[in-house]
Amino acid sequence: MKHYIEEIIKAALRQLHDSGEFPEISVLVQVEPAKDKQHGDFATNIAMVLAKQAQRKPRELAECIIKNLPPSPYVQKTEVAGPGFINFFLSPQAFYAVVPIVLREKDAFGRCKMGRDKRVLVEFLSSNPTGPLHVGHGRGGAFGAVVSNLLDAVGFKTYREYYVNDAGRQMDILTVSIWLRYLALCDETIVFPANAYRGEYVIDIAKAVYEVHGKHFHVPVHHLYEDLPLDEPLGGDKEVYIDAVIERAKKLLGDTYDVVFHLGLENVLADIRNDLAEFGVQYDNWFSERQFVATDVVDKLLEKLKESGHVYHKDHALWFRSTDFGDEKDRVLVRSNGQRTYFANDVAYHLSKFERGFDIVIDIFGADHHGYVSRMKAAMQASGINPERLLHLLLQFVTLYRGGEQVQMSTRSGTFVTLRELREEVGNDAARFFYVMRRSEQHIDFDLDLAKAQSNENPVYYVQYAYARICSIFRQMTEREMHFDEVNGLANLHQLTQGHERQLLSTITRYPDVVINAALHYEPHQLTNYLRELAADFHAYYNSHQFLVEDISLRDARLALVVATRQTLLNGFTLLGISAPESM
Repeated sequence: MKHYIEEIIKAALRQLHDSGEFPEISVLVQVEPAKDKQHGDFATNIAMVLAKQAQRKPRELAECIIKNLPPSPYVQKTEVAGPGFINFFLSPQAFYAVVPIVLREKDAFGRCKMGRDKRVLVEFLSSNPTGPLHVGHGRGGAFGAVVSNLLDAVGFKTYREYYVNDAGRQMDILTVSIWLRYLALCDETIVFPANAYRGEYVIDIAKAVYEVHGKHFHVPVHHLYEDLPLDEPLGGDKEVYIDAVIERAKKLLGDTYDVVFHLGLENVLADIRNDLAEFGVQYDNWFSERQFVATDVVDKLLEKLKESGHVYHKDHALWFRSTDFGDEKDRVLVRSNGQRTYFANDVAYHLSKFERGFDIVIDIFGADHHGYVSRMKAAMQASGINPERLLHLLLQFVTLYRGGEQVQMSTRSGTFVTLRELREEVGNDAARFFYVMRRSEQHIDFDLDLAKAQSNENPVYYVQYAYARICSIFRQMTEREMHFDEVNGLANLHQLTQGHERQLLSTITRYPDVVINAALHYEPHQLTNYLRELAADFHAYYNSHQFLVEDISLRDARLALVVATRQTLLNGFTLLGISAPESM
């Protein structure tokens, strides 16, 4: 209905232009739900926005717009308020009209073609495959999946991609971590590096390697430790030490180092894929950094930047003039030792997204990537791509609470709660709902006890219970040998005159607008907030009225309304990726 009112306002403005009242004006018409129902159902400030261009006083212009509105069965009255707001009061028919639409469109209700099939690539989560996903990763998975679903719902062609960071130093640290645990299984006495991965999963992978390959990768440990620098507990530098261990492992293992590397990668990546699949998060592509950088694509990018004059040499390194495009400092592309930086590889990867024909590229990163945004946009601009086509959504961190106490976590030390453990404790539905019920820029305090509670205080339980309650009404109807006549119900919607019915109709009417706003602003929390409102309206209706009344016309009208409510809840659940239980 919001967009319907915007369209009739646009029609009035065209009429004023065609009649010579004022010249053609291009302006975004904005209509918002009224904050106070005494001031109508919707309001617009269009008269105040256009007053200067139209050379009219805002209130005078508002009256002109009202006079030129096309006749509408859905607008009962309009009025000018304050300095020039136009308030719209909807007719009962405007609210009743939503029920046959929902019942006709079913799972298509709330979907539209606003995106006009523009291709959007959404890269999200993209956790380094160095261990199991933890609760922080879960937010990225849930948020990216729901944003993608919302974009699909409003007509974009959305492509979901996971960038597998399988070519960096962290993968080498994982490899030597696994190998050292493997050597321990070969009865070698090892001193585990301070900067290695310490989780139980590393031991499990080492055991799997040992079971399949026996002592094929065994090397006497004194060859490994000979002349290594000191590690951090002994006064050394843990970064220098782990790099020395990596270099020694590669030398001792030779070609078989890559075998251990891939065994670790494949094991961790398989676990991540399985974990996400169980969480309802699917991807169209798993993009391997290792395979990508092995091609000549990055070198071709560097040549283009050289030709365009956006790079220079300094201290034997190759630098990108990112300050020319608003970045705080220039960035290194190739180090003095001849090795490309991660930034160089990532620029090439992002350019490949646009070369694959995507109109919009969205990166969903953790908040610690905030400094990465300006340099990546600078690189796109230097490469001739409008930086506005690259969007970054940054997610704040997740803090777990159990029994009112914060759950302490450390990824490197292995003391963290995995996404799988979280899902097993609270369930997929609660995890997904809780992950997206806050703005991306807000921290999430994830209360495990609340997520498991079967009470109205638990938001996911509250909305699912509304769906289950509706299903129970129809079970009762069957038990009482009653029949729902949809045609009769739609013919008698005018009997829905109670305040709770009007409120429920009004809320259902808003659903398509909520989906559009949530999609275009990349804000899934708008949908969770809406579902909580819809559930609250239904619970209030359920607690105040009988549905299976003797008056057949009234009964069918009320049942038509609750069917529309159930369908709207289901459509919202589908976008969130949560289930719709018929009993609870």
